[in-house]
Amino acid sequence: MASSEEEQKKATIIDGKAIAHTIRSEIASEVQQLSTKHGKVPGLAVIIVGSRKDSQSYVNMKRKACAEVGIKSYDINLPEKVPEAELIQKVQELNAHPDIHGILVQLPLPAHINEENVLNEISIEKDVDGFHPLNIGKLGMKGRDPLFQPCTPKGCLELLSRSGISVKSKRAVVVGRNIIIAAAGQANMIKGDWIKPGAAVIDVGTNAVDDPT
Repeated sequence: MASSEEEQKKATIIDGKAIAHTIRSEIASEVQQLSTKHGKVPGLAVIIVGSRKDSQSYVNMKRKACAEVGIKSYDINLPEKVPEAELIQKVQELNAHPDIHGILVQLPLPAHINEENVLNEISIEKDVDGFHPLNIGKLGMKGRDPLFQPCTPKGCLELLSRSGISVKSKRAVVVGRNIIIAAAGQANMIKGDWIKPGAAVIDVGTNAVDDPT
């Protein structure tokens, strides 16, 4: 029989894929209900500037997720050297489009474009990334509810909640004592022997690694 110390050292893996499958099933049902009731499905527009591999990968994942739940995906691909004014004009067009209910601008943008200027142009009602100043402000104020919350922290909290892990009275740090959220842009940066028993670990990074096969 394993000792109590060995039992404490055993890690419980959060099954992110299973939780994601459950959430997507719930969303697909909600989308179907919207379609039946209103004759419309949610529309998500994703703007990508340039051809960064990591950005392309993220957009492909978003496109696939939309298809799985019945959300209509609109892809707007712009060249690397697109003028900032042209990008802002495209955002304004999407703001006015009645079939588009959410707008994402894939970050980072090229150096010649001011991200703040672009993100500020997204209608707060369509700011599904939660980056609009009013959404961020409400997120930081007690008793206020933003229309949208940034997806990565919201996803982490959802994983913890659905796994029965309470964050109440715990200290959340990037690398530290109770909850570790890894998004450092470097694969295998966090080592298993750094983590004390009972810590919750969520990896939200996406890194390309060589596959010998």
